Amino acid sequence: MDISGAAALVTGGASGLGLATARRLAEAGARVAIVDLPSSAGATVAEELGGSFAAADVTDPDQVAAAVAQAAASGPLRVVVNCAGIAPPAKVLDREGAPTPLADFERIIRINLVGTYNVIAQASAVMARTEPAADGDRGVIVSTASVAAFDGQIGQPAYSASKGGVHAMTLPIARELARYGIRVLTIAPGIMETPMLKGLPQAAQDSLGEQVPYPQRLGRPDEYARLVLAMVDNGYLNGETIRLDGAIRMAPK
Repeated sequence: MDISGAAALVTGGASGLGLATARRLAEAGARVAIVDLPSSAGATVAEELGGSFAAADVTDPDQVAAAVAQAAASGPLRVVVNCAGIAPPAKVLDREGAPTPLADFERIIRINLVGTYNVIAQASAVMARTEPAADGDRGVIVSTASVAAFDGQIGQPAYSASKGGVHAMTLPIARELARYGIRVLTIAPGIMETPMLKGLPQAAQDSLGEQVPYPQRLGRPDEYARLVLAMVDNGYLNGETIRLDGAIRMAPK
């Protein structure tokens, strides 16, 4: 798919995987709309990339609909990438053996899973009305799961459930949106060099990287971004979740 001059929307685009993806999409000629929280560096990133910024909570239908409309105003919306998410640890039982607050579980599910679904729903409604390309392809939606969807660790029940849900809904949504020429895909990253991990001591980062079979290092955000572009480019790729993890399989803790 040629995305030069087309619109691309990236949630969580002010940092980490989203920022790397926004940069790659802009380099490919797309007009990138950054969607992130008002407190983020989204406006600065958008200015750097010659795109636009929409401050929005991904769980709010009206805010996301407005962000999608803003993105589509710059060109046909062809690419949507869901990178917004949180990953706080939370065990089922706390140190005293009491259940952790249910609100903690619900918050992670709401942002990571419900937020991703909300963006897909609002964006696909616009993409479905977009003029198709010569091959009938209207666009691509890429979401972010995690290897925790498949081998979650102790302390990750909510995170694993949220990312497992992102993986699980990929195929049914791809099947539904096939009639509109919209492809739906998911990436399940392993241990990536995000701002959160880069804040750890170097020894801790090295230790995490050594857990990866090969290459023995943290994944780089640009490697995620390049996979997004490969998914956009390959028109036969649809309904699939691809692990990007250096062959790691997470231990229980």
